[in-house]
Amino acid sequence: MSIVANIYNFSAGPAVLPKEVLQQAAAEMLDWHGSGMSVMEMSHRGPEFISIYKAAERDLRELLAVPDNYKILFMQGGGLSQNAVLPMNLCGGADSTIDFIQTGSWSSKSIKEAARYARVNVAASSQATGFDRVPVQEEWKLTPGASYLHICTNETIDGVEFNFVPTVQGDTDIVADMSSHILSRPVEVSKYGVIFGGAQKNIGPAGVTVVIVRDDLIGKALPFCPSAFDFKNVAENESMYNTPPTYGIYIAGLVFQWLKKQGGVAAMEKRNIEKAELLYQALDADDFYQNRVAKEYRSRMNIPFYLRDESKNEAFLAGAKARGLLQLKGHKSVGGMRASIYNAMPIEGVQALVDYLNEFAGR
Repeated sequence: MSIVANIYNFSAGPAVLPKEVLQQAAAEMLDWHGSGMSVMEMSHRGPEFISIYKAAERDLRELLAVPDNYKILFMQGGGLSQNAVLPMNLCGGADSTIDFIQTGSWSSKSIKEAARYARVNVAASSQATGFDRVPVQEEWKLTPGASYLHICTNETIDGVEFNFVPTVQGDTDIVADMSSHILSRPVEVSKYGVIFGGAQKNIGPAGVTVVIVRDDLIGKALPFCPSAFDFKNVAENESMYNTPPTYGIYIAGLVFQWLKKQGGVAAMEKRNIEKAELLYQALDADDFYQNRVAKEYRSRMNIPFYLRDESKNEAFLAGAKARGLLQLKGHKSVGGMRASIYNAMPIEGVQALVDYLNEFAGR
């Protein structure tokens, strides 16, 4: 049996974490900083965990330059649950309208869920072209006085990424699902009313959802909103209205510290550009592979691709696994392949994938 020297996980999530973070978590598993307890055993209201939480919140605020008039909430339920939590907190009820830009699978899920709480207006969609782009803003048909505009700034499944911040009119705020590219590039937080993201891409293990919400949008929850999902309750109790996902927050905090050591978000963006360009160049080298997203909207994080001869799919995946290149099968809804190259994926992993792409294509 052959032994693979290096294993690289290209899963879309839960995804690869920095090795340094995993090693530190392992070293602290049984005894965190001489406390005699694992983080999983601590009281979430005790001084030990409070210090972990405060550091994580502070470091995330620094990394994304979050203004003082925004709260950072660590919630449960995943990014998917926010498709219900957001309308329950931000819309005025069934007579309100929420605008959506439909750019792939996740924005489509958001539309379906929000329709349970308010009217939805799909202001623009790229569904007709196979979700291969972000519709140009001149084509959008926004609703005057909409409760908010919801966008998914990076479609994990379809590999479409916004390359601009939308312009809105009046008092309409932008709500952005940044689950699969948060912390991969700088963000001007003040241009958004709410930013949210599941942790299991660039932040930490599944179970934590980060919500960054402007102060004036807190306290507007609909009467039937569950108390644990009311932004006001979560904010006033510093994410401890109910027992938070303590271990997930701890790991997220270690990732934030790791990101700061790497030079912060701007430094990570440079690395991510380099990794994405390296992989796209290999995919575009000839017609053996294809990526179907318009080049100006290609994701740096999630790169779907297809073999033109799909009868070779299983052989491709088997060969990749034998070389330690894991989780390359595309989402079942779109097929093909997908390589997710989040912050913690080293460029060596991308190069290993590129070498295999070239070898399999006979280049």
